[in-house]
Amino acid sequence: MNAVLYLEYDSHEKQSNPAPNRMSKYLSNRRDALSAPVLPVSRQTREPIKSQGVMQREPLVFFIMRLNLKAVLLVLTVAVVVITLGVYMRCAAFSFSTNLVRPLYRASRQSSSGGEATALHDIECSINQEYTVHCKRDENENEVYVPFSFLRNYFDVSGAVSTSSNEVAKFNWVHSTAKVNLPRGKYDARGVFMYFENYNVEVRDRVKCISAAEGVPVSTQWEKRGYFYPTQIAQFALSHYSKNLTEPAPRVRVLEDGDGNQMEWNTPMTSNMTRIWHHKFNTSVVQFETAPGYEGVISIALNQTLDLLLTVDLLLVTNSSSLMITVQNRDTRHIYTLHYIPADLLLSVQDTNIYYGLGGLALNKWRHITRDLHIDLQKGVIGDKRSPQKVRRSDLEVISIGFLGLGFFDNITLSTSDHLAHFYDAAEWFVHNQDLKTGGWTNPVRRSLNGFAELRPGWISAMGQGHAISVLARAYWHSGGDERYLRAAAAGLQPYRVYSRDGGVLAQFMDKFYWYEEYPTTPPSYVLNGFIYSLLGLYDLNSTAPGKIAREAGNLFAQGMYSLKKMLLLFDTGSGTSYDLRHLSLGVAPNLARWDYHATHVNQLLLLATIDSDPLIAQTAERWKGYMFGRRAKHN
Repeated sequence: MNAVLYLEYDSHEKQSNPAPNRMSKYLSNRRDALSAPVLPVSRQTREPIKSQGVMQREPLVFFIMRLNLKAVLLVLTVAVVVITLGVYMRCAAFSFSTNLVRPLYRASRQSSSGGEATALHDIECSINQEYTVHCKRDENENEVYVPFSFLRNYFDVSGAVSTSSNEVAKFNWVHSTAKVNLPRGKYDARGVFMYFENYNVEVRDRVKCISAAEGVPVSTQWEKRGYFYPTQIAQFALSHYSKNLTEPAPRVRVLEDGDGNQMEWNTPMTSNMTRIWHHKFNTSVVQFETAPGYEGVISIALNQTLDLLLTVDLLLVTNSSSLMITVQNRDTRHIYTLHYIPADLLLSVQDTNIYYGLGGLALNKWRHITRDLHIDLQKGVIGDKRSPQKVRRSDLEVISIGFLGLGFFDNITLSTSDHLAHFYDAAEWFVHNQDLKTGGWTNPVRRSLNGFAELRPGWISAMGQGHAISVLARAYWHSGGDERYLRAAAAGLQPYRVYSRDGGVLAQFMDKFYWYEEYPTTPPSYVLNGFIYSLLGLYDLNSTAPGKIAREAGNLFAQGMYSLKKMLLLFDTGSGTSYDLRHLSLGVAPNLARWDYHATHVNQLLLLATIDSDPLIAQTAERWKGYMFGRRAKHN
C-alpha cells in the first residue's frame, strides 16, 4: 500500500483557512508526497501524527468516507438475502401456512393484473343429474360459485345486496323473510289482539274499498265484483281496536258543530244554510238547501293536510243530495272530488269524480259517517293512468268540503285517526248480518281447494266465527256491557257444535279428536292457523262473558286445546310446517306452509304458551322458530 493513503490535512487548518487556500495546500502537499521516495510502511508510520497539539484521524475513516454509498447498500442487501436463504435451506422442515400463502398469492395475482380479481372460468353444474346450471369456477381457490337466482328457488331462501355510506356492499342471506312477534305478556282478551296493530287491512290489494253504507271492507279475494268476507271484516276491526291501544291519541280538528265551532260557509245566492236547534239531540245542527247543479253547492275552503280522517253526522232528504270532498294530490297537482250519495253503490269512478254509495235506505236517517279520505281516494284512482298507483298520504290536501241538495249535518271533524269508530262499525256489522238460525256469519262465494269438494256459497268458517267472537267480546266489554254484542257472540258458538257436513264447522280426526274447520271441506282439511284463531275467539268470550255463556265457551276451548296438543306434531315437517293435513285426509303430498303462514303458526303458539303452561306448546314454538333460520330436525 502506498504511504500516501495515510496523508491528511490538519484539522486545525480545515477550520481556520478559507476553502481555496485549503485546496491549494492539499494539492501542494500531494505533489510533494508523490515526489518523495517510496518508504515501507512501518509501525511508526501507522501511529497517529500530532500537529500543533491536535490528534490526526485514523486513515481508515478517510477511506470509508470516500466509498460510494450505493455500493455499501448493495453489499448489505446481498448479505441479508444470503443469510435468509441460508437459514431457509438449513430448515428443510419449515413450511408456510396455506392460509398465509393463499392471501399473499391472491394479492400478488391482483397486483400483477392491475388490481383485478382472479379470473373465474365457466363451468356447467349438474343438478342431481337432471339438468344443468351455468356456474363459475375458481381453480386457485378450488371453489365453484352457483348463481343465487338458482339457490333462491332451490332452497326457498331470499337475499339482496345492501350498501350504506359507512359500509362496503354486503349480501344479506335470509332463510325466511317472515317475522316472529314475541308476546308482550300474558294474552288479555280485553287488550291487543295478537300483533294485529301491525295490520292495515284496508290498504290490501284484495280490498275493493271500504263500504260507505256499512263502514267495513269489501273483499275481492275470491270474487272480483266484491263481497263482505267475515274474516276480513273481523281483522279490520281487531286491527283498529289494537291500534287504539298502542298508538298516541289522534289530533282532532273540529270544523263545525253548530254551536261553539262554526265555519264561514260559501253560500250561493240560490242556496240557504241555517243553524237550528235540535230538541232530540239537545244541540244545534246545520240545515242546508241548495239549487240543483254544482253551482249551488255550499262549501268551506280548506288547506288541510295529514288530518285526513273525516267524521260527520249526516241526514240526507232527497236522492240528489250528497256530501262532496275535494282533494288535491300535491305531487301531481291532480284534483279529485269524493261524492257520498244515497244509493246502493259500492264504488264508481268517472274521470276525477269518485262516488261512494251510502245505501238506498240512507234517506231521512241520521248517520255517523267515518271516512279515511286517503283510502277512499286510493281505491278510486287505481286504474287511472294519469295518477300513480300508490298515493302517498303526505301528498294529499283537503281543499274543500261541500253539501248539495237538501239535508242536515253536524259535528264535522278532520283528524289523524278514529280507530274506535272503525271498530264499532265492524261490530255493528256482525250484529246485523248474523244468520239467526245457525248463528254463523256466512261466506257468499264459492271456495275451491285442490282435492276437496267445492264449498258452495253460504259456508261458515271456524276462523271467521272465532274472529267475530273476538270482536264482539271486546265490544261488549269496551261498551260497558251492551247486551247486543254479547247475544251475537253467544249465538256464534252454535256452529262449533255442528259437524261440517251439516252446515257447521266441527270435524273429528280418527273419530277421536274434535277440530274446528276454517274450511268445512269433505273430507276434513284440518287447517292449523284457522283452528287456533277459532280457539282464541272461544278464550276471549270465556274471559269476558258472564256465567253460562262463559262456561260454554270455556268447554269448547278446552276440547279444542286437547285436540291441538294431540295433533300438533302432525304438522311438523322437520324443516317447516304443513298448512293443513290433506296428506292424511286425501293421501297426497303435504301442503307445506309458506314462510308467512309458518310464522303465523309460531306466533300463535307463542301466544297460547302465555295462557297454557304445557311445555309442548312452548317447545314446539321454539323449534318451529328455528326452522325460520335454517335449522332442521336431526337425521337418524
